[in-house]
Formats: sequence, C-alpha cells, structure tokens
Amino acid sequence: MKCMFCDSVATVHLTDIVNKKKREAHLCEKCARDRDLLPEQAGQAIDLKALVNLMMAPEPPVQIAPATTVPVTLNCPRCGLTYAAFKGEGRFGCAHDYEAFRSILEPLLERVHRGTKHTGKLPAGARVAARSARIAELRTEMAAAIGTEDYEQAARLRDLIREMEAAQ
Repeated sequence: MKCMFCDSVATVHLTDIVNKKKREAHLCEKCARDRDLLPEQAGQAIDLKALVNLMMAPEPPVQIAPATTVPVTLNCPRCGLTYAAFKGEGRFGCAHDYEAFRSILEPLLERVHRGTKHTGKLPAGARVAARSARIAELRTEMAAAIGTEDYEQAARLRDLIREMEAAQ
C-alpha cells in the first residue's frame, strides 16, 4: 500500500470506527511522525533473553541465588551443552540434557508445573503399552504369590488381571 500523502510505502495503518463507520488511514513513517501519530523516540525494546533468564532462575526473582549454586562445569556428556549456554539460548541440544541438568530442572519444573511426574492424558498407543506392562507386572506378582503359596493374593491378582484385560 502507498501513503495517502506522498505515495511512499505505507508502514503505519490506522483504523477508526465512529458511529459504526470505519475509516482507514495508510501513511509512511515520515508522514505519520509529521502529523504526531507516532512518538519521536521508539520505546525501549523488550530484551527477550533477559526475560527468559529471569523465568529460568533457580530461585524466585526476589531471592537471587549466589552464583556458586550452579556448578560452572555442569554440561551434557553427549552434546557438550553447558548450563550457561542453555540458559542463554533457552533450548537443549539433545534429549540427554534433561538428565544432565536434572538437579537444576526439577525445582524449576516443580515450580512451573506443580509437579515433576506426568499426570495428564496419554496418547492411545502409550496407554495400551502402559496397560500391557502393568498386566505383565501383575502376572509376575501372581506367579510369585503362587510360589509362596499365598493363594488369596494370587486370586486377587488374577481377578485384577481379568478386569484389566476385559477393559481393553
């Protein structure tokens, strides 16, 4: 689009609605500044890296932790990512970083998600796999109960296995 006044490329687009009627104005930056539609100095830009670092701080912002709480040499043995690089970038280098930075991540995840174990929904394939693993575990327990001649426990486990298999 072109500016309404000087035929330059319009970078400021204004929309006004008065009495249910819409008015649009398209101006270049110079014409918008000449008509006092833009401030002289742009506001200070948001430093996103600083904001992410503030959110990733191991302690609440009010209580700044000493620099010695995070080991300087903490890094991933697989990809070599350091904690400082992770903090600056906000991204992991590989899947093994979760284990490498576990001691720092657990309190953070606890604070953000109110827990460190997944308690939400699972994909259908994962549900079936978890149920099959649980049934196999119960069968092992039932075999152990039979081996120790604890037939009441074995019967309870058998009934639980049948109930889980019927629900599939």
